Amino acid sequence: MNDGPPSVEEVAPGVYRVQDTCSVYVIATDGPGERTGVAIDFGSGLVLDVLEELGVTRITDILMTHHHRDQGQGLPRAVALGIPIHVPPVEVDLFAEVGEMWRTRQLDNDYNLRQDRFSLLEPVPVASTVPEYRSADYSGVRLRTLPTPGHTIGSVSYVLERDGRRIAFTGDFLYGPGKVWSLAASQWSYSAHEGPAMVVLTAHLLRDERLDLLLPSHGHPMRDPEGALKLLADRMQYLVDSRRWHPWDLEHRLRNPFQQLTDHLLYNSSALSYSYVLLSETGEALIIDYGYDMTTGLPTGTDRAARRPWLASLPALKQQFGVTRISTALVTHYHDDHVAGLPLLRDVEGTEIWTPENVAPVLDDPWKHDLPCQWFEPIPSDRILPLGEPFTWNEYTITPHDQPGHTLFQAAYELEVDGVRVIFTGDQQENLGIPNERHEILNYQYRNRFRVDDYRKSAALYRRIRPGLFATGHWAPRWVEPGYLDYLGYAGDDLVEMHEALLPLDELDLGADGVLARIVPYRARVGAGRELELTVTVRNPHRADAEARIAAVVPDGWSVLGEPDPVRLRAGEEREVPLRLSAGPVPTRRARVAVDVTIGALRLGQHSEALIDVE
Repeated sequence: MNDGPPSVEEVAPGVYRVQDTCSVYVIATDGPGERTGVAIDFGSGLVLDVLEELGVTRITDILMTHHHRDQGQGLPRAVALGIPIHVPPVEVDLFAEVGEMWRTRQLDNDYNLRQDRFSLLEPVPVASTVPEYRSADYSGVRLRTLPTPGHTIGSVSYVLERDGRRIAFTGDFLYGPGKVWSLAASQWSYSAHEGPAMVVLTAHLLRDERLDLLLPSHGHPMRDPEGALKLLADRMQYLVDSRRWHPWDLEHRLRNPFQQLTDHLLYNSSALSYSYVLLSETGEALIIDYGYDMTTGLPTGTDRAARRPWLASLPALKQQFGVTRISTALVTHYHDDHVAGLPLLRDVEGTEIWTPENVAPVLDDPWKHDLPCQWFEPIPSDRILPLGEPFTWNEYTITPHDQPGHTLFQAAYELEVDGVRVIFTGDQQENLGIPNERHEILNYQYRNRFRVDDYRKSAALYRRIRPGLFATGHWAPRWVEPGYLDYLGYAGDDLVEMHEALLPLDELDLGADGVLARIVPYRARVGAGRELELTVTVRNPHRADAEARIAAVVPDGWSVLGEPDPVRLRAGEEREVPLRLSAGPVPTRRARVAVDVTIGALRLGQHSEALIDVE
């Protein structure tokens, strides 16, 4: 790049390319009394110095394709001028909260190969996140946003329709026909190939857009998008296969993600956690669980920018099975791989989310409980489903059942389709991916609030329902064979006996997870110096009545507004105790509040904590 002013080229009528640390594109439009421009990416901000050459008076909006520094290192100049910045939803934290990434990013023994350290050095305010799969107006310029993972997990492209042509601004997705700007950027985890595989899928999806012009951030305009993208898909497919024992037909996976179990029941084998689709004679579809669609693996890291929901399988569902509307989605449990795609499904398809009564509160407030695998934002329900009560969806009757085990907050669904009684069990059992294994193992995780006798109870549920088909979360659906339900009963009993042998349950009922007191909510926000109300739930593990004593432990500068009174608990009883605090005067991230707990003669110490953001 020369030190002189950036070169300017009109690459389509009213669309200009400014060469900077990346190619910045300006879409000009005539408004009342002036000609303004919308910028795609921003580089170092040199575009602001050539507005006269572009024939525009000002930049009204900036749309970012991804978070890398060469795309937006000059954004502070835009902030100073009050220009709104619009960013990909998956990567919003790498703009607005990038300081948190720099503070917490692992440096020692680091296996995370994602190029998130090529992010901005300081945060910038974000005006909005761009609506994926939908169009929006930016100061008279209407653009459609498409998810295009590959160069980064959260990358997007923008499609402009002008003068009968479809023009795509593709960021760093491709450099030229069959070439990318960086292969290293597409390596998201150690020794894996999620990124290159995503490039193949994205290239085929962009081919389906019937584009007329591709405008990359690095490289030159491509006027044969079909040829450029097909060549990229073929070359990248070869790279993917070179790191696998067996070829992976990614285009076939994209075009045929759904397997037919019965005439009206499908499952999506391309998803990280299988989604099931119930087809109605009305043309509508109901989806059970919807997490990471069309996955190629999980990139290293669990931050927001490492997780990509998208709707890549839906075109095949509509085209091959005549689906006219995805009207409803059901949830078995709250884990991110089962729910991450639900907000996008609702926003784009108008799908209603129906949630069992024991799962809805967790989705509605992910900060309430200290639980693993929760999605980043609340997912409110459009309808709450009472457990044990049948409901109808078109011609089907469906019953949600309480099914604790894998997690306390989980349901199973019972229904009959095409003469088969099916139970959808989420992640209750697993076979560890072993082909042709006859018996699954029980998939319990202690921090999910597993209880010792949960699988004994679920086995009783299965024996009562007598399903012909188990539709499970991460392994092939299982047709029930003789003896399988008896095996699950045996496994549930065996699990109880193992825990009874290993834990002192005959003396103290500590539960499977050993937690006797919890602070709810586990995470909260409060203004500096303001009051905060929490609840402590405490359970008596003794075989006899006992007194529970709770003492709050707070940071310096905080106050306890009345220590909780001791409570008398019957054997096994759990009770809620209110806790009122006054936050300190200094803004703090994740201030730690704890409770010191004694139950009868059992002194547990600072047994439970909560994390409070003071603002």
